[in-house]
Amino acid sequence: MNKILTLFKREYRAAVRTKSFIISLLLVPIMMGGGIAAMLIMENKKETEDKTFVVVDYSGLMAEPLRAALELRNQNEIFDPETGEKVNSAYRVEFVEPSEDLMTQQRELSERVQSAELHAFIEIGPDILHPSKDSESYLRYYSEHAFGDDMRYWFRTIINDQLRLLRVTELNLEAEQTADLFHWLEVDGMGLVTVDKKTGEQQKAEKSNELQSFLVPYVIMILMFMLVMMSAVPLLTSVMEEKSEKIAEVLLGSITPFQFMMGKVLGGIGVSLTTAAIYVSAAIFTLKYMGYESLIPYDVLPWFFVYTIFFIIMVGSGMASLGATANDSKDAQSLTFPGIIPVILPMFVMVPVIQDPSGPLATTMSLIPPFTPTIMMIRLATPVTVPLWQPIVGLLGVILFTIFTVWIGARVFRTAILIQGQKPTIGNLIKYAFKN
Repeated sequence: MNKILTLFKREYRAAVRTKSFIISLLLVPIMMGGGIAAMLIMENKKETEDKTFVVVDYSGLMAEPLRAALELRNQNEIFDPETGEKVNSAYRVEFVEPSEDLMTQQRELSERVQSAELHAFIEIGPDILHPSKDSESYLRYYSEHAFGDDMRYWFRTIINDQLRLLRVTELNLEAEQTADLFHWLEVDGMGLVTVDKKTGEQQKAEKSNELQSFLVPYVIMILMFMLVMMSAVPLLTSVMEEKSEKIAEVLLGSITPFQFMMGKVLGGIGVSLTTAAIYVSAAIFTLKYMGYESLIPYDVLPWFFVYTIFFIIMVGSGMASLGATANDSKDAQSLTFPGIIPVILPMFVMVPVIQDPSGPLATTMSLIPPFTPTIMMIRLATPVTVPLWQPIVGLLGVILFTIFTVWIGARVFRTAILIQGQKPTIGNLIKYAFKN
């Protein structure tokens, strides 16, 4: 045990005393914060260049309403009334008569969009006033990139408002009498009514924050992923280098292969816990200072540290054993991706798990040991109540699987660390693991 601790201290000091460790500690939050800051800056820096559109109106109903709406918008919404600064783009619209050769007209207008002469062109179907299943009631917006294009939704709103007005007029009703007819109610997402455990008083349900429901599990997932990638995954390259440079042979003269492997794994755990403690403490301080203490999942943090420790032991022992089988950097590169599959696979199901933490996919994957740490942490960080038995059973499964992983990894490490020249094939790995 003393030898494992000695090697642990060596690995830990070698990692935390490097400039790269300090730089990574500072760089990750700066990059994350910089990305958020860039989004906020870009949100306030709207594009103000005038945009030209072509409208092809097959219905013959929208020319005048669109002209009136455009004139009103360009007069009142383009410039800041206090500073006089231009804050929005002015819209310019050309109305083009429908052509009998539809394909040719669409191609010509598309070429004008590609040449930046137009921002987009719009087609309005002939039967939009009285749509039916077989009618040509459509509203099409043609552009090179429609994602997040506010102009698309502006035209949709104006055209739909005018259609409602025309339909009301056909029914000989006054617009004022039908105002409530088109009033749209939004569904407010609310939490649950709870009882204060200290006072026994009933607490009112609070309006739920959808961004918070996604952001907290997302951040915890990314932090765990980052810790494993920083501490456990590099063990493969580290062991491979010490093997190829004969350092391992020198160390094995005084320690056993198991002590060698566990010393390196524990060093990775020490580095990751140091990093986690710094980031979590900084996040708690920042959220408290900004008045967002409600975002801090205090009840989840103990589970986070426990699961992270076993996750790093699980992945780290596997990566160390794979590193022992590698002869050079080419072998290490070919082994890295298979080794990190348990780490990256939960990333692909993160969104479905956040959307339905109690669903069969989330529940099943959270009880499969290689994926339990990340999937269970996502579920625990959501507002949904996870039955206590599930994280406990998940943790027991992780402990048993980690013991198995360490046992297999130690057998592979013990055999392969001193073998030179053999390729790390699946057959060789099975032979190292199950044969003396």
